Amino acid sequence: MSDAADDFVNIWADSDPVDNEFHRHWSSLASAKFSGPHLQAVNALRKIYPDHSIVGTHHNVLKFHEVVFSPLPNAPQISNIFFIPQGRVNGQTQGALAESIEFGAFTAAWDKYDFIVYAASYPSGFGTATIFLILHEGPQDPARALVLKSGLWNESLHDEIWVYNQGWWLKDHQLWVDIQSADWKDVILKDEFKKALHKDVYGFFKSEPIYKELAIPWKRGLIMHGPPGNGKTISIKVIMKTCDAQGFAPLYVKSFQHYAGDEAGMAAVFDKARQLSPCVIVLEDLDALINDRNRSFFLNQLDGLQDNDGLLVIGTTNHFERLDPGLSTRPSRFDRKYLFDDPDLEERKLYVRYWQNKLKTNKAIEFPDALVDEVAEQTEQFSFAYLKEAFVSSLVTLAGWEGDDKPTFNRALKDQIKVLRKQLDKMPSASQGSDNDSQTESDKRERDFRSLFDTLTDQSLFSVFPPSPSAPNPSVPVPMEGDLSGGQQYPFRTLLDRLQNWPIPRSISPESRRRRLEARLGPDYDFRVLLDDLNDMPEMRAQLEARVADARRRLAALNVPGHAHGPSAWDTPLTQLSAAQLD
Repeated sequence: MSDAADDFVNIWADSDPVDNEFHRHWSSLASAKFSGPHLQAVNALRKIYPDHSIVGTHHNVLKFHEVVFSPLPNAPQISNIFFIPQGRVNGQTQGALAESIEFGAFTAAWDKYDFIVYAASYPSGFGTATIFLILHEGPQDPARALVLKSGLWNESLHDEIWVYNQGWWLKDHQLWVDIQSADWKDVILKDEFKKALHKDVYGFFKSEPIYKELAIPWKRGLIMHGPPGNGKTISIKVIMKTCDAQGFAPLYVKSFQHYAGDEAGMAAVFDKARQLSPCVIVLEDLDALINDRNRSFFLNQLDGLQDNDGLLVIGTTNHFERLDPGLSTRPSRFDRKYLFDDPDLEERKLYVRYWQNKLKTNKAIEFPDALVDEVAEQTEQFSFAYLKEAFVSSLVTLAGWEGDDKPTFNRALKDQIKVLRKQLDKMPSASQGSDNDSQTESDKRERDFRSLFDTLTDQSLFSVFPPSPSAPNPSVPVPMEGDLSGGQQYPFRTLLDRLQNWPIPRSISPESRRRRLEARLGPDYDFRVLLDDLNDMPEMRAQLEARVADARRRLAALNVPGHAHGPSAWDTPLTQLSAAQLD
């Protein structure tokens, strides 16, 4: 047994060293050192500062305003300077310089402690990362406390709004600035409507004890819907501004797009909201954010197993009818709906008086009470946006008028109303929403596929459909059996298979005929092309009937026996098809 064991060992042992230059070169080349910048940095600093504790973090403590930093003497500081363009002022380009630290060393003073902070950047993935190494002569606790306090401050909002877009949360200062000018006095709505909206928004945050006492989830959903230009956006701005002032963070969602899919974006949004609860989630254009693919996951986040206490979700849409019933009608999700419709006469008067009050200090403009009623009556079907445009355009026209025949404000306003009325009359109704929805009722009936398939179930029409080449006997058309109008079912795949062989109408352009023919001959039949053919079916049937009638006339001229004396073989589905194929 020992001999066998010795033989086994001798087989695998490599006792002779390899003396080959290429082997040594290749071994060195293929044995690269493991990349660990954090570990290497800590090891190097421990040798330089043996009496200091070291805490490493990727959190940028240099931004913490409570710390006083000074450059460390005799230590180089390397920065990446870049230009940030800003808005043009008086035609002049504005901008500022910013810098990011590539390498730097600083002394830091915070609370009653002194630190040394090193910052160093290095390649990481598709970009770069920066590590901050905090050294303290003593235990790590003060450095850890500094990182914690800095992180809490950085997570807080400082005249900013949390915005989620393209898979990232960002704190947007400019959006915060933009909403500061919004005020409820600029939202022209009926008092009862505005009070109900106030109660549902602000009352929600005050009602936590009531929800808990009743043992119901402390959450609520609101949908603001209606044609564009009627106050949804400005209402959202005011709600965001006032909730932020009361300590309830507004979270504005621009898009659920995420590199890992919409579901990951939705999870990130609701995770952040649960972290900041109580808060407001704003979802503008809800019908565009939620689609067939991501709806199920969204509903699960909105009303699933996870706790959503303290979440007020506000969605807006110009097309309420496009929302899935799971969003628009299901209880416990969006349980309050507010219709921001085109203003009625009373609301138009309120809005005109609002402008009358704004312009009362302008001595060059006469705005009598009688004009309020006239404008309100002449602007039926105007949205608030159209009403605003009437006033703004009139004032701009008067401000830029040159000449002695300057019109009065009354005349300029009424002229602008006429212009806007013409534009409004040319546009589809706001309730129709889109170009596809602006079809006439007759167009809708012609394009209604329910009526189309009702027509397709006509036995006499199906009886002349040619069978698929893959049928058992492709040369013989198989008539449909049974009266489909009486409620019997016909295999839909068989129906589509026969429709593929329906003759292409001759009246369409040669290019369209070629495209449809190529689509039919391809390995995968394009269903959109089939629907194009179905839309032309009335024309195709008329062509078919005309060709059958022509065949009958030619047969009659030939004195075919039996043709003029009642039904014959030419009246069967098979011979109808044969006659129709005669050219």
